[in-house]
Amino acid sequence: MRNVLLTIATIGILTGLTVAADWPNYRGPNHNGISEETDWSNDWPGAGPKVLWRAEIGIGFSSVSVADGKAYAMGNVDKKTDVVWCFDAATGKEIWAHKYACPLEAKYYDGGTLSTPTVDGDKVYTLSKMGDLFCLDAGTGKVIWQKQVNKDLGMKLPTWHFSSSGLVQGDLIIFNLGAAGLAFNKNTGDVVWSSDKSECGYATPVPYSVGGTDYVAIFGKNTLMGVAVKDGTKAWESAWETKYDVNASDPIISGNLVFISSGYNRGCSIVRFSGNKVETVWENRELRNHMNCSMLWKGYLYGFDEGELKCLDTKDGSTQWSDKSMGKGALMMSADGRLIIASEKGELVIAKAASDAFMPPARAQILSKTRCWTMPVLANGRIYMRNAKGEMACVEVRN
Repeated sequence: MRNVLLTIATIGILTGLTVAADWPNYRGPNHNGISEETDWSNDWPGAGPKVLWRAEIGIGFSSVSVADGKAYAMGNVDKKTDVVWCFDAATGKEIWAHKYACPLEAKYYDGGTLSTPTVDGDKVYTLSKMGDLFCLDAGTGKVIWQKQVNKDLGMKLPTWHFSSSGLVQGDLIIFNLGAAGLAFNKNTGDVVWSSDKSECGYATPVPYSVGGTDYVAIFGKNTLMGVAVKDGTKAWESAWETKYDVNASDPIISGNLVFISSGYNRGCSIVRFSGNKVETVWENRELRNHMNCSMLWKGYLYGFDEGELKCLDTKDGSTQWSDKSMGKGALMMSADGRLIIASEKGELVIAKAASDAFMPPARAQILSKTRCWTMPVLANGRIYMRNAKGEMACVEVRN
């Protein structure tokens, strides 16, 4: 199975090499958390990489999207107002800010924004935790269309509210809303297909294809599902019960194998789907992704087991190494096999994705030592980070 995962993951990286170095949506243009950029440096001076700019964006956990020279972010600024920010990606100069009423809703955590902006051409799509869905002009912030998916469409709020980012597929933008997803026409906002309006999961839909047909994997409240992009028809499903119904980490798909992981001591699993049938390949509690996604690289999984970074063998789920120095952090990768990690206390850490040991050659304190659970972003030779209180930084790493 490791060879299958390695082959498919490698193909995915190679097919993404022609894509620009932008990062227009959550987990990047290939939806796997891996940037195709390799021409960047972690050979920093003792003080760390150069910080190009900083901004205060408000409380939240939304990641950063970068497209066409602009960086988009979200935060809650006064416990009652969300802001969608658009900055010049190189200088940090504010280009526009779109504000709307939304409560902080700090339920056992800091509260604030959860989903990440999705940029598609001249449009940017955002979803608030209370269900305010906006299609904005990417250049000006002007509202093109908007929906209220909770009050107007009847989508039930889960305990910690909506957190799905939008996934663009052709003329559709799909969200993890309702029992098995909700798709809008991305240009008009018209509902194209929907599912039962019950509570949803917290992960973002992930695209895949089988036999020339496009699907999305949706991690629902207590079920992992394969859903047809065209009409929302459910192709297969697999039960995955989690304490408090927190399925927040995106599934990782390679061929007909899917890796899933959840926190609260639930654990992880690889399942195999064929037609409408699903079987478990293995399952254990070695890797419990509370919120942030793991990474698949050359037959191994790298991710946070609650507050401990680990490497697992995809063959049997066995732990290869673990590191407790970074708390409950978040990570992404570049296509040359470097892990780009944000520690829970705001450090930027770089390490080779290796199954034998964790030996980071570079680490630097970028943000203040407060809660940082948001995935960093590498785009066009710059790394963007933000923490829960709303500190955002852009550092230079281009060669």
